[in-house]
This record gives sequence, C-alpha cells and structure tokens, in this order.
Amino acid sequence: MFISHKRIKDLYGVANRLREDVIAMLEKAGSGHSAGPLGTAELFAAFYFYILNQKPKEPLWPQRDRLILSNGHICPIQYAALARAGYFPLKKLETLRQYGSGLQGHPHRKALPGIETTSGPLGEGLSQGIGMALSARLNNEKHRIYVVMSDGEHQEGNVWEAAMFAGKNRLNNITVVIDRNNIQIDGFTENVMPLEPLREKYLAFNWNVIDVDGHNIEEIINAVAQARAVYEKPTVIIAHTIPGKGVSFMERKYEWHGMPPNKEQARQALKELRTLGGKIKSEHE
Repeated sequence: MFISHKRIKDLYGVANRLREDVIAMLEKAGSGHSAGPLGTAELFAAFYFYILNQKPKEPLWPQRDRLILSNGHICPIQYAALARAGYFPLKKLETLRQYGSGLQGHPHRKALPGIETTSGPLGEGLSQGIGMALSARLNNEKHRIYVVMSDGEHQEGNVWEAAMFAGKNRLNNITVVIDRNNIQIDGFTENVMPLEPLREKYLAFNWNVIDVDGHNIEEIINAVAQARAVYEKPTVIIAHTIPGKGVSFMERKYEWHGMPPNKEQARQALKELRTLGGKIKSEHE
C-alpha cells in the first residue's frame, strides 16, 4: 500500500504527541500504567488516524470498524487517541482515573464514545471480537473487527479457546494485533510463563501470521492491508515493541508496567519526548 512520505511523517508526530498526553495524564492521576501505553503509540496512531473506517462525531455509526482493547490497562493511549481523533474534548484527558470520570482505569463501554467493550479481566477481548466478527458475517456486514491484545494475556487459557474457534470458522473479518513487548507486571514473559513459539502456535490454529516492528508505522499499515486480502482465515499481527518507548529510563523495564511517573519523572519524560518530536520532524522531512 502506497502511503505518502508526508502522511507517514504526520503519523509519527501524532504518535509522539500521544506519548506526551499519556505522561501528562498519568502524572496528574498519580496511578496507572506507563510502559504499555508508551510502547503502543505508533499502533494507535496508525489505527485512529489512518486505518479505521470511523466517524468520531458518530461513534455508533453502524458501518464503523470496531477496535477492541483487550488489555484494558493500557487505556491511557486509547483515550489520548480517541480525544485527538475528535471523539471527545482533549480537556477530558485531565480527568484520568478521577472519581466520576469516564476515563476509568480500564475502559467502560458506556462511559466514553468510541469504546467498544468494557475490559478489565485479561484474555476476554478476543472472544468479544470473535462474537462481533461472527455477527457481522451472519448479517453480511462489511466492517472489520480489530482486537489489540497484550502478550502476557496469552497465558490465559480462554485466549486459545477463542483462537481455535476463529481459525475453525475462518473468520477473515477479524485481525488481532499483539503488543509483543515481552513484559508483564511480575517480570519478563519468558521468565514468568514462556509464550514462545508464539507465531507457530497461531499458525497451528489456522491463522495467518504477520510479524512487524511495532514502531514502524508503514509496516503496521501494510500488515493490516495484507490481512484484508486474506479470505480463508483470520490474521494476527505480532507487533514487536519496546515497553516505555521514547522515555529512556522506562524503556524495557518491566517495573514500569503498572507504575506512573512522579512530577520530576514526568518532567524528564516530557523533555525527552519533545526532543524526540524535534528529531522525528527533521528525520522525516
């Protein structure tokens, strides 16, 4: 798929802006998850600003693509993307995790426009997405279902029951994106409960599997385009990412999985991200 150089540059700029939003939100809230949201900024920029067929001012538009966030704890990055895409005012981002706010610690379907499912317990998003995909097929609807998942939640058995069902029923209208950042709250996934060979497991369940650099927006967009061209099976995109991406003292450190920055750490993180933003602008000119 051809994507103009300018459009790609703009999307990298959006991703960096989303990271800044996440840091500001978490510092103000004083709680929340840092590593996963920062590591998936390019994914959410690509989806909400290029891939999804959506109408932010009509969040329940029947023909919209559905994006389900299974690993709901990384919701700050989704909230930032939704706000920047025009689903609700940016000012609301300041209310993350506050009592009565729609920006809860895990997404609630009725609390905000653009949220397709309520998530919390890990491992449920794939089953929810499969239900939507099967319904769309039965009703001859053409929209697509996307499910963002963590790698760690693949330690849940119900994920593999769902994967088996989707493969058996050849649900070609669903695409899963796995944030393969190799961490979870207790440590590195391969130490806690090894997931490899992850690619081969999905292949065995009759899925089309694509590996991408989760920080390469062009690769992400092209992988989604490839998924649309596969008619005989569902597709999973394994996006290899760096947790805490963009903030040097957070990168690759599982300790930041569920920890927010304090005021000084947020100041340093924003400084790094603004410097990175300048580099992105110059590198993609």
